[in-house]
Amino acid sequence: MKNKKLHMIGNAHLDPVWLWQWQEGFQETKATFRSALDRMKEYGDFLFTSSSAANYEWVERNEPGMFAEIKQRIEEGRWQIVGGWWIQPDCNIPGGESFVRQGLYGQRYFKEKFGVTAKVGYNVDSFGHHGMLPQILKKSGMDYYIMMRPMPSEKGLPGRLFQWESDDGSRVLAFRILFEYCTWGKELNKHVTRCAGELKAPYDELMCFYGVGNHGGGPTKENIESIRAMNADPAYPALEFSTPNRFFDEMERKGLTYPVVHDDLQHHASGCYAAHSGVKQWNRQAENKLLAAEKLSVFANWVTGQPYPGDYGQAWKNVLFNQFHDILAGTSIEPAYEDARNMYGEAMSIADRGLNDAVQSLSWNIHIAQEEGVKPIVVFNPHSWNSKAIVELEIGGMKETSLLVDDTGKPVPHQTVQSLATAGGRFRLCFVADLPPMGYRTYRLLPEASGPRAEAQPLKASDFAMENDRFRLEFDPQTGYIASLFDKKAQTEVFREAAARPVVFEDRSDTWSHNVFHFNQEIGAFKAASVKRVEHGPVKSVIRVTSEYERSVIVQDFSMYRELDRIDVKATVDWREPFKLLKLVFPVNLIFTRQSYEIPFGYIERAHNGEEEPGQSWIDYSGVTREGGAAYGISLMNDAKYSYSIHNKEMAMTVLRSPIYAHHDPLVPDPRGHYSFIDQGIQQFRYSLLPHEGGWERAGTVKRAAEINQRPVAVIESFHEGSLPQRDSYLSVEQDNIIVSAVKQAEDNDDMILRCYETAKIATEAVIRLPQRNREIRARFGPCEIKTFRIPKDGALPVTETNLLEW
Repeated sequence: MKNKKLHMIGNAHLDPVWLWQWQEGFQETKATFRSALDRMKEYGDFLFTSSSAANYEWVERNEPGMFAEIKQRIEEGRWQIVGGWWIQPDCNIPGGESFVRQGLYGQRYFKEKFGVTAKVGYNVDSFGHHGMLPQILKKSGMDYYIMMRPMPSEKGLPGRLFQWESDDGSRVLAFRILFEYCTWGKELNKHVTRCAGELKAPYDELMCFYGVGNHGGGPTKENIESIRAMNADPAYPALEFSTPNRFFDEMERKGLTYPVVHDDLQHHASGCYAAHSGVKQWNRQAENKLLAAEKLSVFANWVTGQPYPGDYGQAWKNVLFNQFHDILAGTSIEPAYEDARNMYGEAMSIADRGLNDAVQSLSWNIHIAQEEGVKPIVVFNPHSWNSKAIVELEIGGMKETSLLVDDTGKPVPHQTVQSLATAGGRFRLCFVADLPPMGYRTYRLLPEASGPRAEAQPLKASDFAMENDRFRLEFDPQTGYIASLFDKKAQTEVFREAAARPVVFEDRSDTWSHNVFHFNQEIGAFKAASVKRVEHGPVKSVIRVTSEYERSVIVQDFSMYRELDRIDVKATVDWREPFKLLKLVFPVNLIFTRQSYEIPFGYIERAHNGEEEPGQSWIDYSGVTREGGAAYGISLMNDAKYSYSIHNKEMAMTVLRSPIYAHHDPLVPDPRGHYSFIDQGIQQFRYSLLPHEGGWERAGTVKRAAEINQRPVAVIESFHEGSLPQRDSYLSVEQDNIIVSAVKQAEDNDDMILRCYETAKIATEAVIRLPQRNREIRARFGPCEIKTFRIPKDGALPVTETNLLEW
């Protein structure tokens, strides 16, 4: 056996939040690190492996003496930094840019404080891993990856070691942990024996993880002494105190060939992608507020000299911390979500202040001539493409005779909708703004028309049907479901049966839904209490469907627009049901289908087998129409949800689950006990239906979903002199399949960092323009490739491509 080796990886899995709040995790971090340092003093050959920059920042701030000891042990090579991320996050729910920031802030922290960066990605307890992670890891300085879930019973892999490949061709050498990442505090004979059984030619070396974990603790004296005793026993393989870096170095030297896995790594804890709607919505909102704020703050800094905020880093750290897998997955105790709400709230407040400073600095410098009774409105577009977006804003002093015009004086159709203030003198203005790429446009609200008004007529709309030039939408007055969505241009019925149907399923699984892969035990459905038209004008019509199920109510406001070819829905759910799950179901009228799910920086096609699947802001169901055999599809987009299923041509978005907080199998709840259930009460979110000819790539699904999540920003201005024009654009990209995901100030100077990615798995020559700087960037993107550019403020200096760490 001594010709085979187990690398013994001493670690302490430390959940900073789970069945406890972060304050307890803070204390346990210090206790665990103290224990690891003490073991090093007692055993000269003991090595320790640890991740997560957030834990080190806690120690640095609260126990600087111990922090200095850790630094010394890192310099000696006995304490190894892995992970390179701020925390071990959920690896499906965060947006692509969040994964970049995990590495940006984590790796730069480790480099600044310890002079090292992680070479090994490390997410041992995350419940699934999206398929674009290899590229993100590689471009964050990590060539290797360690994970454990999904377990072999949940996903078959060709071996414990495999090359994991993303769509751009990036590969990392990945290792799936044997059995578990933590052990009890006594001898390790049983654990080592079963791990030794996994040593199979040609892989005669593997890693064996040990150390008390979850609530911290780390390797104990008995652990270490039992390893020494077994190593002296010829019945065991060679046991070596080691680190992941040493293991991967040795495997690389062997020159072995490894199987390639080109896939995401699912399914474990399928229910966690719908558990706790609140934390998932806060995460989506915070990510998008920060991204919009960064973009406009950079341009305000370059155009008006407005200082770029120095606290965006702290805001991102708040977001990244709460992406920890047991927080964002919804699997922690209830008070942990009060903490998460507060931290997300701080992040969003920072973003709101920075965004407001940026847009008001720009709008204040626009030359706006004085006109009696006129209200100037400046609308900003945070996206790098021309955007036709719905704008709604509260405003005072409107009249029935008011006229809205654009910067050329052309009348713009508008209407008033119900104000958020139930008081006199306040109105809510609604119009479609046609906005230049990553720029702004100035509109004026005149007290009355001095010339011709916009000749826009309202849609055809009744209580049960709406129709524009593209679609006719009908509702069943008895059920409140969509009875028909007919595409007049394509001459096809989009749905084959009643759609937008709120369906209730039994769900008695624990918070993670361990060993549950389908939620299909339908036990009821909401039925309409009322269906009526509530808004009607030249911009949009709205039909409100109010439905009830036992003690719960869902209100869906379906909006159809004169100018836009999509259906927007504002949903308000008042949920009062324990041990149940709610889906919105859409039976699609297509054959020869493919099912696409957005993942960070890309997409993946999956089978329509009914499994609960994680996804980002959109999924798409495309195929061929039954009637004419034409290519057709429908995209389902939203601003808050991450869990979907598709079964027998039935597309569904999981709205919520209602398990007990932090309930973990095999514990069986007492039927007479009192428990707190997740997602009880009121929540709001938005979703959109985008029927389209051809595939989603041609329909612009990625852009439309981004517009739903990063909405235009409107400022009611006044009259003033200024050097800026009535409209302007600061950044654009020629190619539709290249998306700008981030524009920010560099971490180390005032350069601009510009990040883009390809969306459709098509190699593309892209042209990126910054007209105000006379800059033009030409770059070749591989399929789903992420590229990051550094653009100096000094126009004489060249644009350079950099990695995700800005190095």
